[in-house]
Amino acid sequence: MPKEIKLAKYAGFCYGVKRAVETVKKLKAENPEQNVSVLGELIHNTDVIKELEALGIKTITEIPEKGEGICVVRSHGESPEVIERIKNAGFTPVDLTCPDVKKVQQTAVELAKNDYYVVIVGKYEHPEVIAIKANAKLWSDKVVVATEIEQLKPYEKEIKSHRKVGVVVQTTQRITTLNKIVEYLTSITKEIHIANTICASTSMRQSEAKELAKESDLVIVVGSRKSANTTHLAEILKDITNTIHIENDTELDNYRDLIKKSQKIGITAGASTPQSVIEKVIEKLK
Repeated sequence: MPKEIKLAKYAGFCYGVKRAVETVKKLKAENPEQNVSVLGELIHNTDVIKELEALGIKTITEIPEKGEGICVVRSHGESPEVIERIKNAGFTPVDLTCPDVKKVQQTAVELAKNDYYVVIVGKYEHPEVIAIKANAKLWSDKVVVATEIEQLKPYEKEIKSHRKVGVVVQTTQRITTLNKIVEYLTSITKEIHIANTICASTSMRQSEAKELAKESDLVIVVGSRKSANTTHLAEILKDITNTIHIENDTELDNYRDLIKKSQKIGITAGASTPQSVIEKVIEKLK
């Protein structure tokens, strides 16, 4: 019997990523003689980074003492202090922070300004979370990051004694992680303000993928292992059906037996996965 292969509607580039990739390419096309650099990987996808390098767009991991040309702030955002350092080095900064990420930064700043104890629900080492925290820390020292209740326990006494707590969440986090943290905070605080800042694209992608998983023998999640939204997608779907997380079509060889056994195969992809990578996976499956 031929296999049924179904691709999720919300698979691949989200608005923020698409905007960042297209804008960087346009910047280089309009300024061919100028250096165009990106501070950190523009998006978490090796194929896209290689494509940008081929166009002459460099990825830099730190700000040099002296720089020239354009330096792009990627979709994950940066702190005002980093943007200032980009200017001081001699670059022209171009801020391509995703508008949804900007909203989280602004919300965290407002909470910090208004004397809330700020809890950021997110992965401590993720660049988006680092930038949210850095922005909030300009206004208050009462800022913590957590995805587990255990990570908040050392601050419990401090949080309890503070009159009010404000919660923001990394745009690509799972709603279950947010709910768990909120439930714990509600039990130890008198006043709590919750800003569910998970972006609409993430929510739609996750809920659609869950439905796809329910009717599939196997779901293939395509995208970088560095991508938070992609790894969360794979985690969610593993509880529903057989799920594999691959970065590209070459990894399908590792799962030949499982693919052979599966009749209905669903495919979804993270927000930083290019269409070309998804298409190669579908072609190889066929």
